[in-house]
Amino acid sequence: MKIFNALQLKNGAKAKEAKYPATSSLTQPIQFLSAKRKTKDWAAWNLDWLEQQGMNFLKGNSRKILKNYKLAKGIIDKTDYIVEEDNQYKELMDVLTEQDDSALELKFYPIIPNVVNVLTGEFSKRFSRVQFRAVDDLSYNEMIEQKRSMIEENLLADAAEKVTQKLIEMGLDPMSEEAKEKLAPAQLKSLPEIEQFFQKDYRSLVEEWASHQLKVDEERFKMQELEERAFQDMLVCDREFWHFRMMEDDYEVELWNPVLTFYQKSPDTRYISDSNYVGKCEMLTISDVIDKYGYLMSKKQLESLEAIHPAKSAIYMNNPVQNDGSFYDPTKSHKWNTNAPSLAYRQFMTNWATNPGGGGDIVSEILNQGEDFKTLGNSEMLRVSTIYWKTQRKVGHLTRVMTDGEVEQLVIDENWKETHKPTYNTTLFKNKTKDNLIEGEHVDWIWINEVWGGVKIGRNLPNSWRTETTSDFDPVYLGINKEKPGRIEFQFKGDNNLYGCKLPVEGRVFSDRNTKSTSLVDLMKAYQVGYNMVNNQIADILVDELGTVIMFDQNALPRHSMGEDWGKNNMAKAYVAMKDFGMLPLDTSITNTENATNFNHYQTLNLEQTNRIMSRIQLANHFKQQAFEAIGVNPQRLGQEVSRQTATGVQQAVQSSYSQTEMYFIQHSDNLMPRVHQMRTDLSQYYHSTKPSVRLNYISSEAEKVNFTINGTELMMRDFNIFCTTKTNHRAILDQLKQMAMQNNTTGASIFDLGSIIKADSIAEVSNILKGAEEKQAAEKQMQMKQQQEMQQQQLQAQAQEKAAEREFTKSESAEERKKDLMVAEIRAAGYGAQSDIDQNQQSDFRDAMKDMTQRDQYQDQMDFKREESVQKEALNKSKMEIEREKLNTQRQIASTNLEIARENKNKYDVQSKSKNKE
Repeated sequence: MKIFNALQLKNGAKAKEAKYPATSSLTQPIQFLSAKRKTKDWAAWNLDWLEQQGMNFLKGNSRKILKNYKLAKGIIDKTDYIVEEDNQYKELMDVLTEQDDSALELKFYPIIPNVVNVLTGEFSKRFSRVQFRAVDDLSYNEMIEQKRSMIEENLLADAAEKVTQKLIEMGLDPMSEEAKEKLAPAQLKSLPEIEQFFQKDYRSLVEEWASHQLKVDEERFKMQELEERAFQDMLVCDREFWHFRMMEDDYEVELWNPVLTFYQKSPDTRYISDSNYVGKCEMLTISDVIDKYGYLMSKKQLESLEAIHPAKSAIYMNNPVQNDGSFYDPTKSHKWNTNAPSLAYRQFMTNWATNPGGGGDIVSEILNQGEDFKTLGNSEMLRVSTIYWKTQRKVGHLTRVMTDGEVEQLVIDENWKETHKPTYNTTLFKNKTKDNLIEGEHVDWIWINEVWGGVKIGRNLPNSWRTETTSDFDPVYLGINKEKPGRIEFQFKGDNNLYGCKLPVEGRVFSDRNTKSTSLVDLMKAYQVGYNMVNNQIADILVDELGTVIMFDQNALPRHSMGEDWGKNNMAKAYVAMKDFGMLPLDTSITNTENATNFNHYQTLNLEQTNRIMSRIQLANHFKQQAFEAIGVNPQRLGQEVSRQTATGVQQAVQSSYSQTEMYFIQHSDNLMPRVHQMRTDLSQYYHSTKPSVRLNYISSEAEKVNFTINGTELMMRDFNIFCTTKTNHRAILDQLKQMAMQNNTTGASIFDLGSIIKADSIAEVSNILKGAEEKQAAEKQMQMKQQQEMQQQQLQAQAQEKAAEREFTKSESAEERKKDLMVAEIRAAGYGAQSDIDQNQQSDFRDAMKDMTQRDQYQDQMDFKREESVQKEALNKSKMEIEREKLNTQRQIASTNLEIARENKNKYDVQSKSKNKE
């Protein structure tokens, strides 16, 4: 602090502007502090202040939310029907109770519970799909470089065999230049199936891990059950909160109770993880406190829990005794003995009143709605507040210029120490910045957010502070997964900011934009109240209705009748006679009436209140219809019988109702749950990345045991994107598909296929089975058609061969005849020249002619042999081509099988290949 005199002030001296007004009452701890000043006392101060803010928050919101939960469960809240000034249904109550004050004795007639149960049941039948994609550079390079060789080796071999077979069928030589160009890898990569595999079907090892981790967490944390409760919370109170609890070496996913959860966020901030702080106040028994937090508590803290025990015996003072030291309590401090409430006050107070666990506050009021406080109340329970908040942390951007001119930039924290003094060029600009730094180190300090958290365990009183002047149980302050409150171990990264962070609680208040939060129950609440009131009035009218009565002179009732003395109770006797015998005996004689009677208008009176009841029924139906219209649900959607409507009309009405309520499913499944799975995956990635080996074991939906192994270091520096989708009425469509598949006997599905359809949990799985059965049936039909064609072709070939044989036989016969005739003619001609020798070769011309004929026959036989040899050679070549084609087909099938095996077990091969590379 600086002190200025008058002369200094006159000359313009100014005091340094205070960060906080001097007149302000500072109750919230200052967050812009250095790390050294954020001590354990500062953290405990934060927990005290934030708990107090949370209690005020719960006081303002719990009444409305509790009313909604009662309406959703079918429980009457009489405060809705009591005419008070602050009752929002006061005008409605005035109208309905104007003629009948007994209407406040109410029963519940459900509208809201039916709607909530129907929507929750529909949600449980919907199909939600979660996909993971690694979007970091390392995963992309891994996909391009490390996975390429194994996949391309199989796919390119398969493609090469296909192209080779086509070339052979086209009559081209596979070794020709044209064939080599078509078999080039660049051409083969462009095949559609290869492109489709790389774009859609390929999943890296870490993506496989994320999918398996989801299955493990769904089984371990019962995610389906939690999601159904969260969806119901959204319908009832328009909000849900998912907590990611960090433990020493593991994590847990919890669903927080919306009634006990408090937060603070900016008006346009949609999600709770981006809030300023969030917390939950709950009541736990001593055993639960030890189970959840005992491993973090010290011996002294555990021993302090011994003071929490139920006791109702009062301790009174016998004689007033002054506090002269005789009753000095050596177990307490001197300040407590001298400044605490007087000895007389303490002695006259009962042990029940000073019980550390007792007291009344909003948490007790909320939890008293249940059944867990009925026996001993909260006398054995402690209030446990789990709180997270954002505080500020100082970081710096370091710019270092070396002596050789090299520039280095780093991000540093408060523990950094300067090692090289900076030198600046201030010729043009006097400001010393990194832009005019010549040499040395320059730091630009900024404030960023980081998340701190802690758990406060204390007595359940409106205020619970640390003090030395009370004998009550002092609060215990713990960290999230350590002994003292402080910075949480894992900081969830922000969405759009490099230095951003998120609170480890994800959730949302869905409809708080420019208005108060309004849930589905809030939209129907007024109509449910009116519906209850009108139906209760109908019940009261039915109880008080008289029906049909008889009007007559009571003096006409006999005193003696049917052999009995009716006496003074003749009215009751007459009622019994009417009931037993269906008649009413009367005696109008003077001896019976004692006076002459002139009344002879005996008649029946109808005192039924049918018109009044029908008017109330119409009003009740009006309330019910208005409630349905307020949220877009109709009787057809609820399965109620609707007269005079066709099946098509019912289906159209149901589809229209789905369109109006689809927003509830979208905002939970498509908008919120991807963020929940994102944070769950990030947290799991953090814990598993420190393990040398990660082994996941779980049972799949088909009751098959699944094992997955990955090196934990593979998960470091990975970034995931989560994609969640949900489909309307998935379960109904799935059931229809199964029923259609079982009843249709023309699909060609085998017993195994039908069994797989029955076990299927998704539409895609059933579709794949049906598609496979259809392809199998089409292949069988194609095979039958091919066989029929082959048989027809064989028949045609047999007929053609038979005709060809006949033609050949006729031709050969004709040739033989011609040959015989020629031979006869030649012999005959040769016989004419037997005695002559025209060529004078000393041999008759007959012998010369016979010799020429023999040589010609030999030549003809030789030519026929060569022709047959050529035909056999051509047939042999064709056989070799067929064998080569079969060989290529076999190789292609083997390559296809290897590819399928590689796709299923590529993770295993990846790990083996990496280990070999390291060796």
